[in-house]
Amino acid sequence: MFALLLIIIPLIAGLICFALPNKSHKLMSHLGMDVALITIVISYFARKSITTVGAINNNVSLSKNWIADLGITFSLQADSLSLLLTLLTGIVFFCIYLITYNKEIKNANTFYGLTLLSMAGLAGVFVAYDAMLFYIFWELALIPVYFLCSMWGGADAPKVSFKFFIYTFVGSLIMLVALIFMYNNTATKSFSWQAFTDLQNTLSTTQQQGLFWMLFLAFAIKMPIFPLHTWQPDTYKQSFTPVTIILSAVMVKMGLFAVIRWLLPILPAAALQANTIVNVLCIIGIVYASLLAMVQTDIKKLIAYSSIAHIGLMCAALFSFTQMGSQGCMVQMFSHGVNILGMWMLVYFIENKFGTTQLSNLGGVAKANPTFTIFLVLITLANVALPLTNGFVGEFMMFTGVFTSKNNYATWFTVFAGLGIILSAVYSLGMVQKIAFGESNNNTSVAHTFSTTEKIAFIIVAALILIFGFYPQPIINWLSTMV
Repeated sequence: MFALLLIIIPLIAGLICFALPNKSHKLMSHLGMDVALITIVISYFARKSITTVGAINNNVSLSKNWIADLGITFSLQADSLSLLLTLLTGIVFFCIYLITYNKEIKNANTFYGLTLLSMAGLAGVFVAYDAMLFYIFWELALIPVYFLCSMWGGADAPKVSFKFFIYTFVGSLIMLVALIFMYNNTATKSFSWQAFTDLQNTLSTTQQQGLFWMLFLAFAIKMPIFPLHTWQPDTYKQSFTPVTIILSAVMVKMGLFAVIRWLLPILPAAALQANTIVNVLCIIGIVYASLLAMVQTDIKKLIAYSSIAHIGLMCAALFSFTQMGSQGCMVQMFSHGVNILGMWMLVYFIENKFGTTQLSNLGGVAKANPTFTIFLVLITLANVALPLTNGFVGEFMMFTGVFTSKNNYATWFTVFAGLGIILSAVYSLGMVQKIAFGESNNNTSVAHTFSTTEKIAFIIVAALILIFGFYPQPIINWLSTMV
């Protein structure tokens, strides 16, 4: 029941928003915040009902025949990771509705309707336990975000959104072919997760390797992993920043989650064989994206490349095939979501108050707005995984996992991944220096205050950074029932 509610509630709320007049902006914002809070509450209580490893109960699962002739069931099941990601989704969307509360948004009913539909699609991805249902929700999460990117973005938004759509559509098509092939080879002609995991005993080594790369390609595009990342920086820059938050804080986690749920358990032998190649791509992405971030003059592109580097480390940790690495990745999926949410909230504040995202046009903000500077420094330090911030524990676990991997190149992978951390500190602290302490101009020399809702959003992010930085055990305990 809980798993179904996570999908149904935002879906109904989104349809309601489409029917409301545009002038009901604040009503729709309140509705969105209520749905996000309900998502947080449901995720918490659903997790409380999971008591043992691999436990299945009616509170978090549902399975009904849907298209029986094709072996498709409406099967939902939430585990600890699913619910951690729906919890993150609720937090992210709640903060999005807070920071947009006093802002005029064109076609508000369509905007809020699409954001709520994307929330429903994301929840569906995280709880689907039938491969075809997973694929359907994967597409349903993508479509609203495509329109959000193209309709509310910058001048080049339609062009870059089309590139984003083509990348993800091609990946989805390849994934669909792989899923159909796997379905045809199941003993029961079923799309169920269990039927797919049984395939490792019947498919040839060549077939498993081919299927692995087909699925990995689709998931790597969504993360994204080098060299499939080229859609991301321009899309993040041109999109309306609240939409960029959805893409960066939640949607990229779809790819990582899919690897954990649908790739590693189903094709473990092929994944192990591809381990070195995947790790090399991840490490190249970490260093390459970090170097590109260092030379960016636009904050949005700087953060976009920073995100690519962070995701690369998470993927490398998964393919370390160590418990520490996998658990560290799961912890970091939540922490990165919170931190990147905070980074994009900072960008949105800068855009609205100073009318620019160019670092050369900013400076001296610390003198004009000390409160903003405190949030800027704290969130940036969390993003570079400073000890006693929420980003540290997951990153430490991931590095430990990569280093202790049985891969012959584990030490080199760790060294080059560590270089990414050093570069991250360089470009992140350089950004803080230019924004907060550089030479001020006419815009930044004038004090700009936070609205009440903006303050609440920033306080939420800051509290999560500090609480889970000083005491990360609650997140680790949350994931304790993962197999």
